[in-house]
Amino acid sequence: MPGYELKTGSGLDRALLTKFMGQTYREFFPVPDLSVLQRTVEQYFSPETPLWWVEPQSADPPEPSLLPSAVREPVGCLWMGNAVDQVEGDRHAHVFLLYVAPDHRCRGIGSALMRHAESWARERGDRRLGLQVFADNAIALHLYESLGFQVRSLWMLKTLEPEP
Repeated sequence: MPGYELKTGSGLDRALLTKFMGQTYREFFPVPDLSVLQRTVEQYFSPETPLWWVEPQSADPPEPSLLPSAVREPVGCLWMGNAVDQVEGDRHAHVFLLYVAPDHRCRGIGSALMRHAESWARERGDRRLGLQVFADNAIALHLYESLGFQVRSLWMLKTLEPEP
């Protein structure tokens, strides 16, 4: 990722992770209340579900006296977790969240994050890597298909209207 660097997240990043999840969902759905996403982060974010941030690379390292004000805002993230294949019973790595800010897309960041996800999964001994993607997210679908992902299932929902 020329011009960018990957940084490991920490347990202190819950609010920022929730913010990035909100940005992801807002691109496809109106999400006025982030409390559902906050609960998801509270429930699943742990040392076993690592997080990485992508930040623009600085040309010059900041002077020590400027470090607090020189913190760069991440432009992308990768949050990994675990899933169990319900057919074969194998545990495998699962991409909980992959997000790249719109102004930084089409620069190889998403592909680089997915390569990192694959490396993390292989290091753990996983034989598979899974993810969910919104059906109308054509750019992400294209990325995942180009990386060798195949549709394994479809998640279907029906809105139930109150009976008259």
